[in-house]
Amino acid sequence: MTETLTEIYDRMTHEGDLKQDAAQRALLPELQRIREGLEAGNGRRKGLLGGLFARAPDGVKGLYLWGGVGRGKSMLMDLFHAHVKIEAKRRVHFHAFMQEVQAALQEARKTGVDDAIRPVAEKIAEDLRLLSFDEMQITDIADAMIVGRLFQMLFDRGVTVVTTSNRVPDDLYKDGLNRPLFLPFIQLLKDRLEVREIESETDYRQHRLEGAQVYFTPADARAKTALSQIWTELTGGGGDAELRLTVKGREVTLPDYHAGVARAGFWDLCGRPLGPADYLAVAGAVRVLILEDIPHLSSENYNEAKRFVTLIDALYEGKVRLICSAAEEPERLYVEGAGSFEFERTASRLREMQGAEWGA
Repeated sequence: MTETLTEIYDRMTHEGDLKQDAAQRALLPELQRIREGLEAGNGRRKGLLGGLFARAPDGVKGLYLWGGVGRGKSMLMDLFHAHVKIEAKRRVHFHAFMQEVQAALQEARKTGVDDAIRPVAEKIAEDLRLLSFDEMQITDIADAMIVGRLFQMLFDRGVTVVTTSNRVPDDLYKDGLNRPLFLPFIQLLKDRLEVREIESETDYRQHRLEGAQVYFTPADARAKTALSQIWTELTGGGGDAELRLTVKGREVTLPDYHAGVARAGFWDLCGRPLGPADYLAVAGAVRVLILEDIPHLSSENYNEAKRFVTLIDALYEGKVRLICSAAEEPERLYVEGAGSFEFERTASRLREMQGAEWGA
């Protein structure tokens, strides 16, 4: 007999792979309901031509799981997604998914169609019955203006959505431009997904970092080993793959990413001609950034230094937890040349971001 998700969770905690948490465990029956419905074929179109002549049956009602950072939302979703025995499924970071959708819409518009969203939604629904999203959040007005119709079409075609978020649905796109136009999407989420909060008082990500060193200097082999150990602790041993963010036609690549934690080198993010919009996208897509090998900064690498300042500003404003290795302590990273005086604010922010409560 197939193990239920609760049985799998209990076995993993017994074996020491997970720490038992009552709030996490309480949500597993809801995920098991979705798993069973999908495996039973609920919401599947009947016949090759069924979708051409009739509205697809409703998919299994999905889940909107929200709560604070580090409560175990992504772990629960990964556990669920890995054990749903269907082929037509995909797990993807919400921001990356919306970037793909925007690119597909651009291509669809080139064909002259009146409604570009429809063929994009139809293609997604043709390939998938389950979409598992990590960290649903809306910060871009272009996304905000299309998600309502896009997701309505996906739901109408029997696609089941399971998503995590740090925000209750009513707080999505909060204070965003033209937000009244976005409100129907919030109601759609409430109607088509079960909305559940993970109420655990334990922030596991914060707990792992509490009192831990997060700024390593010099950026030597010892620092690299320490960062690798932190990466393993925060992600459970590895990333899904790289995370690609497309911003105004440019691509920003984070080489390693898993469940809100990203790892990149200084030159990955500051050695390329990126700007504020790119770094804001990074800050919006991750909750923890491990940044390796920050060099001495001076007039010789002035452009890279300017980008680093912009990156730190974006991470600071976004309350992103920064863990890094650097050639020197913050105050001695940039001691000569144009921009060294202005760097004092960045050094101060780097110090503040080392605090145990940062990003909580």
